[in-house]
Amino acid sequence: MSLTREQLAREIIDAGRFLYGRGWSPATSSNYSTRLAPDQALLTVSGKHKGQLGLDDVLATDLDGNSLERGKQPSAETLLHTQLYRWRPEIGAVLHTHSVNATVLSRLTNAAFIDFEDYELQKAFSGVSTHESRVRVPIFDNDQDIARLAAQVQPWLEAHPDCVGYLIRGHGLYTWGPYMNDALRQIEAFEFLFECELKTRALLNR
Repeated sequence: MSLTREQLAREIIDAGRFLYGRGWSPATSSNYSTRLAPDQALLTVSGKHKGQLGLDDVLATDLDGNSLERGKQPSAETLLHTQLYRWRPEIGAVLHTHSVNATVLSRLTNAAFIDFEDYELQKAFSGVSTHESRVRVPIFDNDQDIARLAAQVQPWLEAHPDCVGYLIRGHGLYTWGPYMNDALRQIEAFEFLFECELKTRALLNR
């Protein structure tokens, strides 16, 4: 059964409170969305504190990123959400967070991706059924021109249909799933892996 707009908005509100509470979406950083219709998304309004969202702090957009609600401005990164809804029709929720772990780890390497292997928690990602696998997470350089950044992301998505998330260097994480709970589960899994990787590197560099 399809959820109503209010139910989807409340999913976004609850996600914001959870992610802010974990320290992964400080202050007004981050943005979240759900698919409202095949050709529409429901996104957080620009500049709102993610731990204090209300029902009026989301807005509908088309998949070109245009606001469908007078007087409401979508996040500057709306196109990074809507390109995912265009890419895979089964995607129902997208989360973008700004955690310390994601920000620092993405700055520690100039490589175009980071691989995670042999972690049991990799099985938290959609489509991964064993720790004996590799989860490759691309890292894109930050860019204030979101259309240009989206154009960098799109070829990777097309070449890697199993992609479960990506990092923007010095900025944060994007991940997604069929439902909000799936996207939240993947955020938690990513944060665990990021922290493990940072601690491992710190120990190896002693």
